Amino acid sequence: MSEHAGPVVLKLGGSVITQKEQPETVAESKLDAVAATIGEAAVDSLVIVHGGGSFGHPAAARAGVSLEAGTRDTTAISEIHAAMGRLNEAVLDALHEAGVPAVPVRPFSAGYRDESGAVVQPTEAIETMLGEGFVPVLHGDVFTTVGAGATIVSGDELVVSLAEGLAAQSVGLCTTVPGVLDEDEEVIPEIERFETVEGVLSGSDTTDVTGGMAGKVRALLDLNTPARIFDPDGLAAFLDSGAPGTRIDGAST
Repeated sequence: MSEHAGPVVLKLGGSVITQKEQPETVAESKLDAVAATIGEAAVDSLVIVHGGGSFGHPAAARAGVSLEAGTRDTTAISEIHAAMGRLNEAVLDALHEAGVPAVPVRPFSAGYRDESGAVVQPTEAIETMLGEGFVPVLHGDVFTTVGAGATIVSGDELVVSLAEGLAAQSVGLCTTVPGVLDEDEEVIPEIERFETVEGVLSGSDTTDVTGGMAGKVRALLDLNTPARIFDPDGLAAFLDSGAPGTRIDGAST
């Protein structure tokens, strides 16, 4: 895709790959289609992060755990982590079927939040995986958090951390909508400041402990690398260095 040394970082939204209104239900045809698109793309270096959808979010909500609210209940921590493991396995299976050399990376064991709540996600192991031709697949998870036990780390936060740590060449979020939509349901071409779109962003209709579309936009605006939000119809274009959906570029302001 580029002479840039960094990888492409791709987030697959939980609402794309699961039936969010049905607990722990994979949207198999959608997941298979997305995996096939990834398998057909000519991307030299790729990191995938997927959301929790109907797996992680309900378990986290039951435990009262969020990005800020932590727990030291090891049963709750294990239940959330296990739910995400089941979804991760399904994603890996679909990617393998599509010929993608995907390998699992479980964030709970690989990173943490520091005293300020910032995500610390070391990248050395992921860089080694990329160097060996693998496609690391991470996911939203529980995260050990200094002073709070364990909180949730969202896939969007991991995308930002990985994009910075790996000097990503491009960042994309594949969601159920073709981009960030305005009041008339039209795609907003570009966002440089959150204040310009705050009024049109709303929370998810289903259980989401990670901030919905507003959380995605806020997280991506923190990146030094421009990012894009698009739907599965725009995925092939993104992987082919195209320009689908909404461009998020907070670094330009």
